[in-house]
Amino acid sequence: MSLIFQKAHLLNPLEHLDLAGSLKVSDDGIIEAVVYGNETLEASPDDRVIDLRGEIVAPGLFDMHCHFREPGQEYKETLESGARAAAAGGFTGVALMPNTKPVIDSPLGVAYIRHHSATLPVDLEVIGAMTVDSKGEHLAPFGKFSSYGVTAVSDDGSAIQNSQIMRLAFEYASNFDLLIIQHCEERSLTMGGIMNEGLFSTKLGLKGIPDVSEAITLSRDLLLMRYLEKHKLHDPLIRPRYHVAHISTKAALDLVRQAKREGLQVTCEVTPHHFTLCDEDLFLAEKKGSYIMKPPLSSKENREALLDAIADGTIDAIATDHAPHALHEKECPPDQASFGIIGLETSVGLTITELVHKGIISMSRAIELLSINPRKIMRLKPILFAVGEEANFSIIDPDIQWSVSASALKSKSANTPFLNRSLKGKACGIFHKGKFIAAGNL
Repeated sequence: MSLIFQKAHLLNPLEHLDLAGSLKVSDDGIIEAVVYGNETLEASPDDRVIDLRGEIVAPGLFDMHCHFREPGQEYKETLESGARAAAAGGFTGVALMPNTKPVIDSPLGVAYIRHHSATLPVDLEVIGAMTVDSKGEHLAPFGKFSSYGVTAVSDDGSAIQNSQIMRLAFEYASNFDLLIIQHCEERSLTMGGIMNEGLFSTKLGLKGIPDVSEAITLSRDLLLMRYLEKHKLHDPLIRPRYHVAHISTKAALDLVRQAKREGLQVTCEVTPHHFTLCDEDLFLAEKKGSYIMKPPLSSKENREALLDAIADGTIDAIATDHAPHALHEKECPPDQASFGIIGLETSVGLTITELVHKGIISMSRAIELLSINPRKIMRLKPILFAVGEEANFSIIDPDIQWSVSASALKSKSANTPFLNRSLKGKACGIFHKGKFIAAGNL
């Protein structure tokens, strides 16, 4: 039996594809036929036909920054519940950060994730730790990571503070073409901080996190990249690759712009909560726990700078930093709340509501940010809508109105500031690993 996705809006920026069409997929998940325009595919008696009525079929969305908590904190999230949340949000793949318990700082941790995710509906890529136990003191085994198919390393949440260790990380990673993903934070400035330093932290009596912390660490890393490219890397084909996680300030964006102009291999991502909310939203919120995150929700000026950078192409990807926490870790005084929120199930809705429908970017640009670019940055296989290719796509209705409900969330946690928020645009299902999964059937 084959599956026919009839009357779709095929949208794949990688192929410059943006038009009506239909897809036929075999029972083993291979694209058998593609037609364009109003032409439909003929179905045999055994085929199943799904009329999409103009809904978007896009290359499978990929979130390159997630935390699924397993192993070690399964009370917050598991590989299974996280994968279910990803599929519900329209993602066919995610990349998992290594700050589990224990930290994924060896191939053993990579093997654990791969073994326990083989039957899940989405791909789970593993990001290895940059240093042993993410303590910033001794480099993790990058070469072994590479031999296990790992393409990126990060000490997410614990930026390397020692410049010599960071230099060695650049040099070692470059030998294996590993992407370095950095959570940019100068911890001597942020220690004990709860929210963005400014008027609203003062009004709330909470210790502030100065936004310059992000740019200081980023500036140090970019200086190291320039130095190594100019003086120390003997093979001109070996160059550092660097990605800024959850960028949140204008100062950091300006540094990325300059680095790109110089030809450095630098990319960056933004989260939906940072381009949607600011520190004033935390100030006004009755329950503040789900507004506590790192980097913190910044000023309105920084949020506007993020929107400008999304529009002008400075920002390369949208990633959720999906960070589940249990109820007691968020429904508490803000200075006791754990940092982070969930985001997989609201990412598409916020992107379309806040960026596409407001005219900041096109739907095609949204798919680049949510699918094409993250896969490219992570060195993953591109997705094509062509006969003989493996079917891997997300189905999106950009016009459906819906409200974020805790009872409907597939994640094990519900720590999101967007509960009860009305959104326009939603993922309706995915096709991956030979299976069609409607969001309502998860």
